[in-house]
Amino acid sequence: MTTTWLHENFEHTGSAFGLRMARKLEEVQSPFQKIEMYESTDWGNVMLIDGAMMVTTRDNFFYHEMMAHAPLFTHADPKDVVIIGGGDCGTLREVLRHPGVRTAVQCDIDEQVTRMAEKYFPELCESNDDPRATVMFDDGIAYMKNAAPESIDVIIVDSTDPVGPAEGLFNRAFYENCLKALRPGGLLVQQSESPLALMNLILDMRQAMKDAGFASFRTLPFPQPCYPTGWWSCTIASKGARDLTAFRKADAAAKPFDTQYYTADIHQGALAMPPMMAKSLGE
Repeated sequence: MTTTWLHENFEHTGSAFGLRMARKLEEVQSPFQKIEMYESTDWGNVMLIDGAMMVTTRDNFFYHEMMAHAPLFTHADPKDVVIIGGGDCGTLREVLRHPGVRTAVQCDIDEQVTRMAEKYFPELCESNDDPRATVMFDDGIAYMKNAAPESIDVIIVDSTDPVGPAEGLFNRAFYENCLKALRPGGLLVQQSESPLALMNLILDMRQAMKDAGFASFRTLPFPQPCYPTGWWSCTIASKGARDLTAFRKADAAAKPFDTQYYTADIHQGALAMPPMMAKSLGE
C-alpha cells in the first residue's frame, strides 16, 4: 500500500499538523464547501472541509463529548436542545445519550457533510433515527432568528472556523436571536478555537455574547489533537447570571452511558483556569 503524508498548515499559528494517509476515499464539492475523505494509516477515516481537518475516527470524542456533556450537565434540566452545525452528527449522538432530553434538533446548512459522515463515520450517525432527533439542512442563522421565544434549553453551536458559511455564527445579531430563543436559565455553548493561539477570537466572542445580553461565561479547554495547537475550547454562556463553575456533579458521576473522555472529574478539571487564560479573560 502506498502511503503519503497529508499536512494542514496553520498560517496564523505558524504550525502544522500531519497524518499519514493510506488513500483518498472521496471528494465532493457541495454548494458551500469542498469535502474530502481520506483513510489514514493510524487515525481511521479523516474528513477535511476546505482543506481543514474536521473529524478523525481516532480523536473526535474529545470534542463531541465536551461540546455536549459539559453544557447538558451544567444546565439544571435540559429537555429541548438545538445544535447549529454539527453535520458529522457526533454531537447529536452525545446529546441523545441523556435520557432526560426530549427533543434534539440538528440544523446544518450543508447536507453533504452529513451524507459523507453517514458513509465514512457511521458510528457518529447511529442516533440520527432516534425519535427525539430532527436532522435538518437549513441556514442555522435563519433557524435561530425564527425560533419560538423561550422554547430551547441548550443551544450548541458546533461550527467550523468563523469563515465562509460559519462566519455569521460569531456575531451579536446571532447571539441575540439565541438569547431570545432560550428559556430562563438556558445555556449557549460554542466551539471557541484554541486558547493558546486564538485568544483574541475568544475575547471577541465573549464580548459579542455579552453585548447580546448573556450574563455569565466560562471557557473550558480540552485536548483536540487534529486541530491547530492540539488544544481547543468551548465557551458556555448563560441567560441570566449564574455560576457556570457549578454543574450537576453527582449526575455526571452517575451518568448511565459510557464515554471516552468526559467524566465528572474531567469537567471539574476543565473549570480550573490556567493562569495564562485567566489573565487574558480577566478572571
